[in-house]
Amino acid sequence: MAKASARHILVPSEADCITLKNQIEAGSDFADVAKQYSKCPSGKQGGELGEFSPGQMVREFDEVVFSGEVGKVLGPVKTQFGYHLIEITKRTA
Repeated sequence: MAKASARHILVPSEADCITLKNQIEAGSDFADVAKQYSKCPSGKQGGELGEFSPGQMVREFDEVVFSGEVGKVLGPVKTQFGYHLIEITKRTA
């Protein structure tokens, strides 16, 4: 069964998401940005979500994590919780 590890940053608006993505792409550390801005409790751990299988996260999140490029900051991804930046840290088939 496929498994992935990822970290994410959850914010209320797409504009916030794009601003933070630009900061990270300009050299800011993903974990530091997550600790400062993420509205998810995982932000305290730098956005780290640990390892999970398909179906454990909401559909929109799953689709990105199990098809996106590993190591790249992906998003904004809209879910019922808000807008996410997602970094896939590891994935196995």
